[in-house]
Amino acid sequence: MDQFRDPCGVGLFEVAVDGQDANVTQAQLSRVVDEARRLRQVSWCVTVVVVSDDPAFLATFAEWSLKGHLLVWSTRLLAVTHLPLPDLRYIHRTFSRMNAMVVIVEDAPETLKCNVYIHLPYSSPEDRAMRLAFWTPQRGLTLNTHLPLFPDKYSKFLHRPILAVAAEYIHVQKSAQGQKSHMMDYLSQGLNFTYKYVHPADGTFGSEQDDGSWSGMVGMVIREEADFSVGFFSLSASRAEVLDFTWPVSITYSRILAGLGRPELDPWGFLLPLAPLVWAFILVSLLLLPAAMFILSLCCSMKDTDQWVWVTDGFTLLRILLQQDTSLPDNWWWRRVVVAGWMVGALVLIRSYAGNLMSVLAVRYIRQPYQTLRDVLDEPSTTIMWQTNTTNVQYFRSVESGIFREVADLERMGRVKFQKLSEIFQSVGTLLKRGDHVLFEVEIVTKMIIGRDFTKSGRCDFYSSKERYLPVVLSMIGPKNTPLVPQLSKRIMSMTESGLYNKWYEQHTPNSSACIYPPTKITQTASISLTHIWGLFVVLAVGHSLGLLVICLELLLHHVLASDVHHSPMELTSTMTALPH
Repeated sequence: MDQFRDPCGVGLFEVAVDGQDANVTQAQLSRVVDEARRLRQVSWCVTVVVVSDDPAFLATFAEWSLKGHLLVWSTRLLAVTHLPLPDLRYIHRTFSRMNAMVVIVEDAPETLKCNVYIHLPYSSPEDRAMRLAFWTPQRGLTLNTHLPLFPDKYSKFLHRPILAVAAEYIHVQKSAQGQKSHMMDYLSQGLNFTYKYVHPADGTFGSEQDDGSWSGMVGMVIREEADFSVGFFSLSASRAEVLDFTWPVSITYSRILAGLGRPELDPWGFLLPLAPLVWAFILVSLLLLPAAMFILSLCCSMKDTDQWVWVTDGFTLLRILLQQDTSLPDNWWWRRVVVAGWMVGALVLIRSYAGNLMSVLAVRYIRQPYQTLRDVLDEPSTTIMWQTNTTNVQYFRSVESGIFREVADLERMGRVKFQKLSEIFQSVGTLLKRGDHVLFEVEIVTKMIIGRDFTKSGRCDFYSSKERYLPVVLSMIGPKNTPLVPQLSKRIMSMTESGLYNKWYEQHTPNSSACIYPPTKITQTASISLTHIWGLFVVLAVGHSLGLLVICLELLLHHVLASDVHHSPMELTSTMTALPH
């Protein structure tokens, strides 16, 4: 070491194994790996050289270097030993995954030779390591292949391995399978591998459990039951601690998906031809014009005017508005001018109302009641559907205040229905169209549901809410610190930048944008039924009820007045008799 001069520095660590207990050696190795990891974290372009002829030590070092996160792909690992290749099968897992080489020194009496080997990724421990180069004092270093030392084994696999890919089992959603098949074919050709799908037992994407374990596809990748997952996972802090995410495939939001209402007429549609301000203006005119005419009558006539004349004038104007006949016995010219002006205005109002009313009766209204989460919360009979074990569910349960806390409380109230992704595609056709269920899901899923239903039925039966929530970054996932994830990211970046992903999505999800903005009103030629205009009959019934009430009051008042007239002559006779002659 005194003769070796490196401008960047050298760290030397020793683990003594001779005559020591295995547990003591393992503890010492753990401390050394931890110290080496700290040196690696503060250094740049680190090469770790392990020198040992003890196979147990090399195997233990390989295990602890992964547990202690000593080795990452940017760290080069070189093992120097005199052991033959068959004795090094226990280090195969670590050396095949890392940027590592093995130098086997052959100290023959007559010659010195060093062979340089690499373990190919995803190869079997029984597979022989690939000899990359050899060194002799006479010839120096000689490469056996076109590969350089410490080659990038993951940029393109040399032996076309079979990788296990975790994917949710959607047997009803062929569009999703076709899209992901295109993506997997693109990635497998770029990296030179074949693949097989493995499905989680619970059929979910995965979430953290109470005991700290992970379920679904996330758990399969963490436990290395799958080499990576093709499912689009939303990026979260808890997942990033145990997984590596690729370059984003898409950035999306969550929306409310609900069933469109049936086209129906507004029973109070006869009020729509005129704006509320116009109705108010008509009412005010019917009150102010008779009062003005009464005041003008007082000013123009020197004799007393009947105090109920303004009521008579009001009914005269109302009769004109309702297109009934009227007469003006008064000879004052100003009254005729006022009534003529009111007739012109009423004519315009009547014609406008009649024309617009015909149009309104041809319009059918399509209800879209759930545009925000507040709309869902305010409707106690509505159940919200969530996909099982997603980041949205974890987020809702972790929020302590605000509208998301209110949404999370719906679970305690029994207004939340959890379903797997495959079950959602099967049940939306019945639950959402029924009107008492809504789905809260990312846009990529809601568009698939809408597009698939439109392709099947040719009409828009669902709508997405105007409000969008919880933006998420969707990516593929791989085990922590695996060098496969950066290589997948390069291919995914080129795929998204070239527009291939959007092309495949549109190809395998036709009509996904057909119902993005479904109409809220449609015109239809059909007979008007009682259910369409029952508001008119409500007004008629109320009018008749008020008329009946008024006639009862009039009869009662007439009876009272008749009684007073009948008793008044007797009282007068009695009074006259009592007077003196």
